[in-house]
Amino acid sequence: MNVSLVLTVICDDRPGIVERLSETLSAHDGSWVESGMVSMAGKFAGVLYAVVSEGQQEKAISAFKALAGEGMNIQVEATSEAASHYVKGVNLELVGQDRPGIIRDISKVLASFDVNVDELATCITDASMSGEHLFNANVHLKIPQGCDLEALQNALEDLADELMVDIELSE
Repeated sequence: MNVSLVLTVICDDRPGIVERLSETLSAHDGSWVESGMVSMAGKFAGVLYAVVSEGQQEKAISAFKALAGEGMNIQVEATSEAASHYVKGVNLELVGQDRPGIIRDISKVLASFDVNVDELATCITDASMSGEHLFNANVHLKIPQGCDLEALQNALEDLADELMVDIELSE
C-alpha cells in the first residue's frame, strides 16, 4: 500500500534544492506526483506531493527532516486522499490597480460560497500607459456541488465594482 506525503520546503535559494529533494525521494523508492515551487525574495519555497510505500514512510519522513542540516526547513505530512465534494474547476482572473486587501476581499466572498482556492498566482505589473501598479491574480477554484454559480458570479461582480478591478470567471 502507498502513502501520500505532502511536503512544504523553505530555505535560502541556491542551486541543487530540487535535486536534493528528488534524490531523497528516490532513495526511498518514492514517486514525485505534483509540485509548485518558486524562488522569491532570495528564498526558495515549495510544496511537493509525493507517494512512498507504507514500509518506506517513516524512513522517508526522517530523511526529509534530516535535510534541515543543509539549511532546508521541511514539514512533512502523511495524508489520505479523501473523496471531495468539489465537482467543478473554474478559473478566476483579476486585474486592477494595486491596493491592500484585494485577496482578503476576494477570498472572503469565495469562502462564503464554500469555494476552495486550489491554486493562486499573483504579481504586480506596471500599466503600459500610466505606469501605475496593476495587481494581477490567476486563481483556480474548486466549486462545491450545489453551488449557485450565478450568485457567485454576481457577488464577485459586485465586489469588482467596489474594488474597481476586472474579474473574469471561466470554466
